[in-house]
Amino acid sequence: MKFTKAHGIGNDFILVSEADVPSEWASWAIGLCDRNRGIGGDGILIVGIDAPGNLARMKLLNPDGTHGEISGNGVRCVAAYAVSRGLLPDSHTVLPPPGPRPVTVRRTGPRQFSVDTNLGVPGLSASSVPVAFGPIEPVVDQELNVDGEIVRVTCCSMGNPHTAVFVREEEAESLMRRLGPLIENHPLFPNRTNVEFITVMSRKELQVRFWERGVGVTLASGTGSASALVAAVLNGRSEREVTVHCAGGDLWESWAEGGPLLQRGDVEIVFEGEWLG
Repeated sequence: MKFTKAHGIGNDFILVSEADVPSEWASWAIGLCDRNRGIGGDGILIVGIDAPGNLARMKLLNPDGTHGEISGNGVRCVAAYAVSRGLLPDSHTVLPPPGPRPVTVRRTGPRQFSVDTNLGVPGLSASSVPVAFGPIEPVVDQELNVDGEIVRVTCCSMGNPHTAVFVREEEAESLMRRLGPLIENHPLFPNRTNVEFITVMSRKELQVRFWERGVGVTLASGTGSASALVAAVLNGRSEREVTVHCAGGDLWESWAEGGPLLQRGDVEIVFEGEWLG
């Protein structure tokens, strides 16, 4: 099986063709993503090209063998891959299960790209996340009982569930590792949740650490960075245009009131190979 390895500011993925995905894909995905015995990655991006429709179909498989709805960094990786292969023009649409995400790709090096993405309008109601807080919208600064500890959370959907927690920089790493898995699997989230730990550096800058559903700690998250901006705006902590600093690099984010979340970030295609497993 041929594959391509790419990453969006450190959030790395294995790209494979739709035709190469086995019917029993859970154990296959776990094996490919294994960093010691497989290729290694934060997920698998299944790609199908529809040139007449000017779009790239995308599905995401997590390293734990579960299906993910969407990845912002994954959308950019698929877009860069399609352009690098000459399969689609610079401006096209990536189509994950939650719906179309328009992209524009700009080449910045032999294997490097900058990609602008329209990630769509964030879902702000509890039912859209989903989270069992009752019929509230938006889900802002709610109390969540995490094993007897009250954590204040702000939730949204970027096509996948997100939960944001504001933290001080000196405690961010330890809180992410301790609370991340507990919040991900909290019973109030029927589909589990991704978790962002946000430190507000200024009205224009956020520093975010990510605990991703089905993955764990990641160097970056596209939809997670989007969620961080949504949470910061809803809590009055930032402007609507910010730079999000991730461990793997920076993302530019903009969210006009009532409009879509716009994002710009880098992608690198690292290598191609053949899986013999």
